Amino acid sequence: MQRKILYGLCGRSCTAAALMLIIAPVAPAFAADPPWKPVKPVELVAINAPGGGSDRILRLMVKVFQDQKAMDVPVTVVNKPGGGGAMAYNYITQQADPHYLTLANKSMLTNNIVGRGPSYTEFTQVVNLFTEYISVTVKPDSPIKGGADLIDRLKKDVTSLSLGIATSIGNPNHQGLAVALHLGGVDIKKTRNVIFPSGGAATTAVMGGHVDVAPVTAALAASLLRNNQVRVVAVAAPKRLGGVLANVPTWREQGFDAVVSNSRTFLGAKNLTPAQLAYWDRVFKRLTESAEWKKELDENFWSSEYLPSADARKQMDRDDAQLRAFLKDLALTK
Repeated sequence: MQRKILYGLCGRSCTAAALMLIIAPVAPAFAADPPWKPVKPVELVAINAPGGGSDRILRLMVKVFQDQKAMDVPVTVVNKPGGGGAMAYNYITQQADPHYLTLANKSMLTNNIVGRGPSYTEFTQVVNLFTEYISVTVKPDSPIKGGADLIDRLKKDVTSLSLGIATSIGNPNHQGLAVALHLGGVDIKKTRNVIFPSGGAATTAVMGGHVDVAPVTAALAASLLRNNQVRVVAVAAPKRLGGVLANVPTWREQGFDAVVSNSRTFLGAKNLTPAQLAYWDRVFKRLTESAEWKKELDENFWSSEYLPSADARKQMDRDDAQLRAFLKDLALTK
């Protein structure tokens, strides 16, 4: 009836205007949130000291971002070592700002499980980038010739060797050695562990003869092996890695079914908005599609595993459940 009255009063010419008046109040409900982008310098926060895995990865990223001109603002790496990543995570919480992101790994989960550090649920999962495997290093002139030899020595005397662990007990670096030791019959609760703020610091201690063994990422081990600074006695991968690590046997090849990977996930403060997450998803997706980044994946033995925010959260949920059972089996938690 309303439409007929309007038509009768002013004819066809006002029909469109009348419909606009009817529809106009509804339009804002369908309007998209305005896009977000950084308006001040971005900080990518490394959980360890310069030379550690997180630090090295972030500095590679910054270079790619700069080459791509990915952002209109400066991007810097800030190191917040300490507490197995707790210092970096606290810094992100304090800033409560989408301009501050940190690159977390599974050590965040293991630390929380054993009662050290915050839960991943206190942050926003921004994107998951890739996963990597753990390798075991000793000095080039070490009497330890292989993974089986290492386990045999510790079975005979669990305190005969010191283990350099970056950055906390129970984390993926530690697991890359501890799983094999456990399978080999070594009491891992009695091993001599020395904690370091980064993988770089742990391997420096190995090269200096201050500790006997250091499990670190395959990328770090490979960079040192190229310069004959370490010997790599095992990798905790499902099959041999390539390149300079091609001659390093897996734990499986040496009789111990130990496969340990470490995912790299960007976290931001809790409650980042959909617009902010959409921006970071575009930036990181473009990073992963670049030839320069793909080259880094190959050279650093990283396995691409890109997941946007919601999927990255689901992945961390699954990892957390698996690690709780995993650490209990290793007698590292109750």
